[in-house]
Amino acid sequence: MTRGNKGTRGQRGTRGNARIWRRGGAAALGALLLAGCGLGGGEGEGDAGGTSGGTGGKPAAAAKPSPRAKPLPEALREGAKVNVFDGQTVGVGMPVSVTFARPVPAAERAAVERRLKVTTDNGTTGSWSWVKDRNLHEGQRIDYRPETYWKPGTKITVRAGKAIDRTVTVGRSLVATVDVRKHTMTVVKAGATRRVPITAGAPGMDTWNGTMVVSDKQRRVLMDSRTVGYGDAYKGYYDYAVHLTTSGTYLHQNPKANTFAGNTNVTHGCIGLATDGTARRFYEEVIPGDVIRVTGSTDTVAAGNGYGDWNVPWDQWKAGSAL
Repeated sequence: MTRGNKGTRGQRGTRGNARIWRRGGAAALGALLLAGCGLGGGEGEGDAGGTSGGTGGKPAAAAKPSPRAKPLPEALREGAKVNVFDGQTVGVGMPVSVTFARPVPAAERAAVERRLKVTTDNGTTGSWSWVKDRNLHEGQRIDYRPETYWKPGTKITVRAGKAIDRTVTVGRSLVATVDVRKHTMTVVKAGATRRVPITAGAPGMDTWNGTMVVSDKQRRVLMDSRTVGYGDAYKGYYDYAVHLTTSGTYLHQNPKANTFAGNTNVTHGCIGLATDGTARRFYEEVIPGDVIRVTGSTDTVAAGNGYGDWNVPWDQWKAGSAL
């Protein structure tokens, strides 16, 4: 329902969507605290050597001290979070995203990256890139993705220092392409295709263009137009809400879609589906990491507004690494 107005806080392309109050709290799905693990006192220190009772009474060669393990960078010890949990099944578009409790200075970012490891069971490689999160300061978020979407069935392991060891599995592929001019959504799931009528953002309240990734979903969400300067235009609960951006873009059930889906864009920026079971079906089949592409609209969603990583060209993405 919410799309928001342009120019929030004076930033072009940053649209202030309604604040969302969710049942069960506002924590994003899978945002788990990384265990902070400091080194124990004296760990890795070798004996200083001494004398031996061997023949000739010659003193034994001094044992070389074992090198002390490098301490974890401060950013990995204090309040770091990762967006996936061990054993999770994710869609083909899910990046690995790590956020920090404080900004990591540019001079320290390479050291942090060296402690962040992503491996796959099929040899798929990618790159870390520092991302300006919409709600955080520069240097508080770093994401990892391959050049193209993950292959279904890929097992991805993420490790951070000595504390984190998590493996997730990429499920079947689901990529939904929304054409706001034709008012349709083409869903390609595991090779099967179907088309769904939709209604998108009305002129002046356009739905974000570009590629978004499902971060989570809620059975019911309260949306309030007063939080984005739209007065009393709307306030109420909306069902089968699939979350696409931090700023509040959802793909959800909307009673207006019963009349306007397939022919007119009437929402405040979200993507509306009819109440005849269309919205429920889509809600039940999507998982975090599934891809929603919007075409024919204006203003491409930023990388840090949710998981907009795929809107960054690959060469530019790699250039965002500190290594």
